[in-house]
Amino acid sequence: MTTMIKVDNATKSFTMSYQRSLKQIAIAKATGRKTHDVFNAVDDVTFSVQEGESIGLMGLNGSGKSTLLKLVSGVMRPDSGSVLTRGRIAGLIATGAGFDPQLSGRDNLYLNAAILGMSKAETQKKFDEIVDFADLGKFLDTEVAYYSSGMKARLGFAVAINVDADIFIADEALAVGDRPFKRKCRKRMDEIVKSGVTMFYVSHAPGSVRSLCSRVLILDHGKLAYDGDVDEGIRFLHYDDDDDDNGKGAKGSTDDGLGADI
Repeated sequence: MTTMIKVDNATKSFTMSYQRSLKQIAIAKATGRKTHDVFNAVDDVTFSVQEGESIGLMGLNGSGKSTLLKLVSGVMRPDSGSVLTRGRIAGLIATGAGFDPQLSGRDNLYLNAAILGMSKAETQKKFDEIVDFADLGKFLDTEVAYYSSGMKARLGFAVAINVDADIFIADEALAVGDRPFKRKCRKRMDEIVKSGVTMFYVSHAPGSVRSLCSRVLILDHGKLAYDGDVDEGIRFLHYDDDDDDNGKGAKGSTDDGLGADI
């Protein structure tokens, strides 16, 4: 079986500064206080994904899920270790990612499709299908600066699902928009999974992960804490099991939407 994603000892670090101005930094150093800390958002993570697998990536807020997704998608590079992928990658990482707010929805459709590797001919061929899924109506020719987060999600997701991809990635794609749009997204993602495309899906919702995924990876403070069966993974996290599409997963926590985690 073909390996589509291979992550070997990948680490991604960020610097957290405590002072913003030179004066504050000078005072902090003079008084022996810390000026910054370095932390690993993804810490020595290793796993591989085979062709056709549907992987759910779970963990509490701040566990490093979105950073790992960005490493897999190529938006970021690891500071150490390696992240290798095979074939074309498409998906939705963050609401409005890659959009130019000064351009219309129509122009951003072509722009986003190009960023995802679609040729102009491919985009024109699938244009009507993308527009129909996004369901923006008369707002298609309005500047994206005036779009709500839900409208941006509609357009971004509509473009992403129409890319002929080998790997489809999504960060809480079902957590944005109204209930009918969530249902439409869920149905389309079911179709993507059944088509044999490799999926890498971040979610707090156990119902979504159970229905879409065959395996779960769980991050805890940047480290891979669990890799295996979906039901066992959900129990490992002590997640409530009654949520499906409102974004509430762990007891005492809620999901704020796309790109909320580091």
